[in-house]
Amino acid sequence: MADIERRLRRARYINELFPMDRRVFRDRTNPLETLSPMEIRERYRFFPETILFLVNMLNLERATERSCPLPPLISTLAALHFLATGTHHIVTAGLHGISRSSVSRAVKQFTDSVCLHLNDFVFFPNIENVQRTVQKQFYNIAGFPQVVGVVDGTHIRIQAPSANEDDYVNRKGFHSLNVQMICDATFRFVDVVAKWPGSVHDSRIFRESAIRQRFERGEIDGLLLGDSGYGCKRYLMTPYQNTDSPCKERFNISLCRTRVVIEQAFGVLKRRFPCLHYGLRVKPDRAAKITVACVILHNIGLERQDMFSRTCEDDTDQPHVVYEGDGSGNSYRDHIAESFF
Repeated sequence: MADIERRLRRARYINELFPMDRRVFRDRTNPLETLSPMEIRERYRFFPETILFLVNMLNLERATERSCPLPPLISTLAALHFLATGTHHIVTAGLHGISRSSVSRAVKQFTDSVCLHLNDFVFFPNIENVQRTVQKQFYNIAGFPQVVGVVDGTHIRIQAPSANEDDYVNRKGFHSLNVQMICDATFRFVDVVAKWPGSVHDSRIFRESAIRQRFERGEIDGLLLGDSGYGCKRYLMTPYQNTDSPCKERFNISLCRTRVVIEQAFGVLKRRFPCLHYGLRVKPDRAAKITVACVILHNIGLERQDMFSRTCEDDTDQPHVVYEGDGSGNSYRDHIAESFF
């Protein structure tokens, strides 16, 4: 008996000198209750109501073998903080009282879940009245008729991939994805293609895209506007390289003033989610999903009036284009320039 007591005293003495690491349950406080709405929006890019909407929509409950899984709200906040800052996971982990690996899993689960709702928030309107409203909004910008969208590509910086590294080096000399997007006059994105390496030209991405096939089949009534990197088509207007008449010069001015909407939309998107501006330290396929998730969140913010949006008056009646020609893009462009400019 005395020997047992002596051993217990020795064990307690050793534990006092060399305490063993014990599992610590951190207090995961709810930032939505401790921060003001503006502080929440600055940190997570959305007001509390929209964040709760995302939590309910995504249903991020995750089964785990451990006794304390990460709550859906904390997973959402950690992912939004990463998208809003582009910082290292260890910074987001320290801010929310979780581990770095938990942040990594939260970002992956969150972006995958958001991407499942792509067709719910990023789509071309098929309703005729909606298309007419979009055309009027574009017409009020610079007087270009029957525009339903503007198209362009933007480069999202990524880390050098281990496979086919040269394909991802763009014309500016850094590794990137070339992401094609189309937006309307209110900065709402109606199409996104995020799968091509940075070395691929904009014209090829559009040529291989599904949206081009829809225009070719006549499913969408209206015009796209693009820069000189695209080929002029019956449904895609590009600027003249040489303006030998005043009407062609006015055509170019109107097209450029209207097409600048896509550049402004890129700026709004990347200012809201700076991770797209600073670069993504992930593999190309994961970078593509993060980019698409940011586009969807951008549209959700517009839909819920939770971000800056451009207001367009739609009380101006735009002229209707009546064309009888050979159907080529160049001749149709000449017809628009001579008839309306």
